Amino acid sequence: MKKVYSGSFEGINAKTVSVETSFANGLPSFSIVGLGNASIQESKERIKSALSANDYIFPPKRITINLSPSDLKKNGTHFDLCGAVLIALQNEDVNFDEFYIFGELGLDGEVKETSSLFALVLSLTQAGELKKAIVPNSALEKLSCIPNVEFYGVSSLKECIEFFKSNLTKEPSQVTEFDFPFIQSRDRKLFYNTDYDLDFHDVKGQELAKRAAMISAAGMHNILFTGSPGCGKSMIAKRLQYILPPLDMNEILDNAKLDALEGVEPSFRPLRTFRHPHHSSTPASIFGGGSSGAKIGEIALANKGILFFDELPHFPKNILEALREPLEDRRIMISRVNSKVEYPTDIMFIAAMNPCPCGNLLHQQKSCRCSDLEIKRYNNRLSEPFLDRIDISVEMQVSSSDDQSSLSSQEIHKKVFEALHLREARNQNEPNGKLSDEGVQEFCSVSTDNQDILRQASENFGLSFRAINKTLKVARTIADLENSTHIEKEHLMEALSYRRR
Repeated sequence: MKKVYSGSFEGINAKTVSVETSFANGLPSFSIVGLGNASIQESKERIKSALSANDYIFPPKRITINLSPSDLKKNGTHFDLCGAVLIALQNEDVNFDEFYIFGELGLDGEVKETSSLFALVLSLTQAGELKKAIVPNSALEKLSCIPNVEFYGVSSLKECIEFFKSNLTKEPSQVTEFDFPFIQSRDRKLFYNTDYDLDFHDVKGQELAKRAAMISAAGMHNILFTGSPGCGKSMIAKRLQYILPPLDMNEILDNAKLDALEGVEPSFRPLRTFRHPHHSSTPASIFGGGSSGAKIGEIALANKGILFFDELPHFPKNILEALREPLEDRRIMISRVNSKVEYPTDIMFIAAMNPCPCGNLLHQQKSCRCSDLEIKRYNNRLSEPFLDRIDISVEMQVSSSDDQSSLSSQEIHKKVFEALHLREARNQNEPNGKLSDEGVQEFCSVSTDNQDILRQASENFGLSFRAINKTLKVARTIADLENSTHIEKEHLMEALSYRRR
């Protein structure tokens, strides 16, 4: 019995699947066992045709291909090449040497790439299981970005068979290095984007909101913009993507993996993701789910990036309340009868809303048409526990024709880098906005006088323990932007000014 390896997804993580063959005397038959879906069962015809087209005799025996472990549901057409190679080399003295094999077969024996291949290979590599792999030639360019793996590209079934017959004389592909600007951070490179497709220079006025956006980006803090229609809430939110902290190689690959899982061709740009679901989205599309299996949702697709909710109060209350746990715990568990899957949700949450249903409450020229009851109902759509998860809340100014442009995205991005260097200098691995309670005590300590200010603010405004910690995190980021090693009184006062009351 010969054996090679492949893989299949369980949630967003892949599991190793061993592919074994058995040849027995009896009436000729061909079966694939191991809980494979329809696409795997259909591979029998592709394997037969590909072997015949390449002058390999399909043996007249009882052939069984087993996909182990048998309790893992398997799907995908990338198992085709494994089965065909094992059948073709049944009588050959071949050492497969724990190779992983991936590839869909055409009827003529052509080896094709599948949409989930990159995500599958990356997940197996991150789990430390995959070291050598046979893959389609067409996938080599993007797969070669994955480090510590020997990739061997093949274009046809015949080429793959000759590779194993020739005692592995083919050289693996060269590892591709990212050709992006980077800054050196201790023992790793942090890559960043220099193409500011949307620039803060286009935003006129709104200096307070831009200041808050810079603080939010530097510390990866959740932020809420409130203001009249057309004042620039969405404009600023969409530009935040370009000034976020740089990414290391693993984070870029994780972003590419999420793209592949969604069916989008990975770009490998050092740009954090930006997800912008509409307020009519269903809970399953936001959080993931499905009746037969847990699928990834918008909040998990935004991991390490931005999840933006525009017109926040119009989102259903059950979605906003369900958002509280993943914002706090940075992970979400999707439980179904057939599966339980945990997704990371390490996101920066951005929201925008009007001050009232008609939007004119803060406008100086236009009068508000809403009654007090309508305004109260509108604001009551957002519960206090949900708002407590927001680090920064900023009230936008009314736009004016005299407003001028100020800082560009490049200038703001430079300040974010400076704050990052200060954070790295104190050996802090997490962004300020993602610090745990222990991290707050270690990195966000304040003097006795500032503790008194914080205590008084807590009593006057009814700040919860979570709100106090978030205030300290924002103050730490403001201090970093001001190149201060300690949180001073002015940093704490500014941080308190961003709390929603």
